[in-house]
Amino acid sequence: MPERHPVRHGKALPRLGPLPEDDWDARTRHLLAAAPRDPGGRVPNIFTTLVRHPELYERFMPFGGQLLRRGRLPGRFRELLILRTSYNTGASYEWGRHVPLAKASGLTDTDIDRIVQGPEAGGWTDLERWLIRAADELNRDARLGEATWEALVEHFGDEEMIEITMLVGQYHMVALFLNSAGVELDPGFDSAGLPEGSGSDE
Repeated sequence: MPERHPVRHGKALPRLGPLPEDDWDARTRHLLAAAPRDPGGRVPNIFTTLVRHPELYERFMPFGGQLLRRGRLPGRFRELLILRTSYNTGASYEWGRHVPLAKASGLTDTDIDRIVQGPEAGGWTDLERWLIRAADELNRDARLGEATWEALVEHFGDEEMIEITMLVGQYHMVALFLNSAGVELDPGFDSAGLPEGSGSDE
């Protein structure tokens, strides 16, 4: 039986590729006009793939933008949660795109290396340990444990607590799409630092 998905350089080709620009209709062009662009004006693959479902794309973008650009959490904490979620789900696209954002938010190369080691790695503040535990618990149990909740509410109000759970949930959902569709990382980005097999069951 022939392979359903061809393999190139040891990796399966995307199951859903970016919509070619020649196939963009007027609505697609309108939707992508507001998308963030990479240097040179290129629209990232996540957007040109997701826009294959224009109704969903149109509603997804404001929600994602709220969490990423206008959220209550400081950027360092936001990116810590996103990168740990990327690690937990083995989402190489998500990891590759967010490492530069994490560095811009104050995370160092050493911090990023420690993210894959988990909350018990040396060098985290107590709050950062609890945030990593939060990402792990939400990934594993679909809820925050009592100790984690109580530790975090000492530092965050209702809005931030809601945002922590929604942020991890958002990037978990995005990882499901990216991993399943096989979205390829854009030129100029790489997933170095994300261990092979991350996101798999031990």
